[in-house]
Amino acid sequence: MPITPLASRPHDHSHCVHTALSEADTLCARQGLRLTALRRRVLELVWQSHKPLGAYDILGVLSEQDGRRAAPPTVYRALDFLLDNGLVHRIASLNAFVGCNHPEHAHQGQFLICRKCHAAIELEQSSISDAIIQSAADVGFKVEGQTVEVVGLCAGCQGA
Repeated sequence: MPITPLASRPHDHSHCVHTALSEADTLCARQGLRLTALRRRVLELVWQSHKPLGAYDILGVLSEQDGRRAAPPTVYRALDFLLDNGLVHRIASLNAFVGCNHPEHAHQGQFLICRKCHAAIELEQSSISDAIIQSAADVGFKVEGQTVEVVGLCAGCQGA
């Protein structure tokens, strides 16, 4: 029987948020990076669920819940910092961001995106990345970055 990923099953999501923030604090301290209050809050919002969140969604929450009058460029700069430092991934097809499950090491993103509940399940299969790099090299193409997005139904939505 296949294992249902955490993103597809009910769980204490506050643990996910706490773990992500703790890992971000550790990573930034180790690399001498500044995790400002806004960057930390944006990361926290991205981790509020396993569903990708857009910059304007984040901006809306900052305005409504936090009373912050952040401008879009401010949120985009915070997201750029988080993206550049491996704390979030960008889901291009949705123009949205999702927290990275493994920020401690650089890797290429592979995501299973549920078309019904919109959960994004991160895979980390080096064999997929290696196959893409090798296939590209076979045709004279040098891969500089890759994100694989696969759309379908998660286990929870299949059973519903």
